Amino acid sequence: MADEAALSRVRVVLVGANHPGNIGGAARAMKTMGLTRLVLVNPKRFPDPEADARASGATDVLSAAAVHATLDEALAGTRLAIAVTARPRDLALPMLDAAQAGALCATEAAQGDVALVFGNETYGLANDEIIRCNRYARIDASPDYSSLNLAAAVQVLAHEVRKAVVPASPRAYEPVDAANHDDVEILIARLERLLVAKGHLDPADPKRLSERLRTLLGRARLSRTEVDLLHGVIGALEK
Repeated sequence: MADEAALSRVRVVLVGANHPGNIGGAARAMKTMGLTRLVLVNPKRFPDPEADARASGATDVLSAAAVHATLDEALAGTRLAIAVTARPRDLALPMLDAAQAGALCATEAAQGDVALVFGNETYGLANDEIIRCNRYARIDASPDYSSLNLAAAVQVLAHEVRKAVVPASPRAYEPVDAANHDDVEILIARLERLLVAKGHLDPADPKRLSERLRTLLGRARLSRTEVDLLHGVIGALEK
């Protein structure tokens, strides 16, 4: 499939990773989003049992990982490289947010290899590593605490790439047993009668209560089960 082919051309490059657990966590984050090409530059410990344990089913990504001595080797053959950094840099490179980085990766991966480059857990990427890339990206986070775990940062960018490459699936939260129009109208009428009886709704001067109630229930797209539940609640209040 074209979508999977584009994802297969996205490299996730980890430069100088200190902790093997973070390498395993990054592999897991990648696999959940359909990315398989992990590239390591001078990892402190790899391979390592802790990386395998944290990968949690993504050990195939670890087994296929390429290990290089320099970032230049890791980026060889790429048409686009985006450095990911937590702090602003005074560099003459365009800065992207995570969504823009994902979209650009998706566009360029249709034509050839691209790379998302992450620094180590303590210092991130050095400026001379960032300028080997074409763009740099920052993940929008709280200014009070903007430091993301390495694997978490990989997850955010991998998700943005997948969203840009793979068409969105149908909304999982749409009710499969949606109540029909008549069911909802009967529920609204019963609820209005209860509100009148309790003195909360004046039928002579309803203002916008009925309108807002209908809008609320329409936006909720109630299921038949939920309509039955609300009838039960109204019945209990009527007693």
